[in-house]
Amino acid sequence: MVTKNTPDAKLVSLFLDMLAAEQGAGDNTLDAYRRDLEDFSEFAGRANSGFIAANTQLLRNYLEDLDSRGFKSTTVARRLSALRHLFRFLLNERMRTDDPAAILSGPKRGRGLPKVLSIADVDRMLTRSRELTETDASPAQRLRALRLHCLLEVLYATGLRVSELVALPLSAARRDARMIVVRGKGNKERLVPLNQASRQAMADYLAAMEALKPDKKKNALASKWLFPSFGESGHLTRQHFARDLKELASASGLAPRLVSPHVLRHAFASHLLHNGADLRIVQTLLGHTDISTTQIYTHVVEERLKSLVRDLHPLAEK
Repeated sequence: MVTKNTPDAKLVSLFLDMLAAEQGAGDNTLDAYRRDLEDFSEFAGRANSGFIAANTQLLRNYLEDLDSRGFKSTTVARRLSALRHLFRFLLNERMRTDDPAAILSGPKRGRGLPKVLSIADVDRMLTRSRELTETDASPAQRLRALRLHCLLEVLYATGLRVSELVALPLSAARRDARMIVVRGKGNKERLVPLNQASRQAMADYLAAMEALKPDKKKNALASKWLFPSFGESGHLTRQHFARDLKELASASGLAPRLVSPHVLRHAFASHLLHNGADLRIVQTLLGHTDISTTQIYTHVVEERLKSLVRDLHPLAEK
């Protein structure tokens, strides 16, 4: 078991501090690195080794162990990547004189295409969420419906990461705001435009919160968050929104397993590209640092180009 007092744990802590300070890695990224590196440390410990003493053969044995435990190739590749980063760090810091992970090759993995909802599917969900705001319900139930409709409209209009969406500040709902400033991965900011439907959904949601003010000692609008909550973070959690979204999917006649906040982010990007948006523009809107991340959507562009040639080229088959 890896504890805070072991040499490996101290090295991992130093490495994570570097990632946070120099690369702006977020909490989720740091937690993922920590879990992956602690798993290897426990494996190495059973062989009376650790990060300083580990050699290439031990790393190969670890990858074979992961395979025998039934881990997917994507997980094995991710853990090898974490080890590569750590050993490179130890080498740069002169805590090691070699990098045992440098010559290792990871499992081959194809990059799967993201699950995408059709435009009709998203329309069904938007229509159903709007209907739920118009039913005869208690003020609290109507507020919850308006919140879900607002979340859905903003997500599909902007393609925000779910962590960015639930942590939007109240200032994002200013009456005249046609653009919002989003703080994304690595604490980087970007401008994202809002459409009329999302602005209206935010206005209706805030009006409902304001209407409940006399009934609450602590007004929700006193929070700095657009989607406040009484939890530790002060705002709605990703998990809560994901559950509400799956319930809405079911009520819309869609399979809940096919719907998530991330799938709607993919829908935003794919539908933009399908309708002619430039890949670089979509990269900016999604907050991708590297264009290679956005290139998972190139299949959409390729299909659109094929369609254009087929429909518009003078020599195309009639």
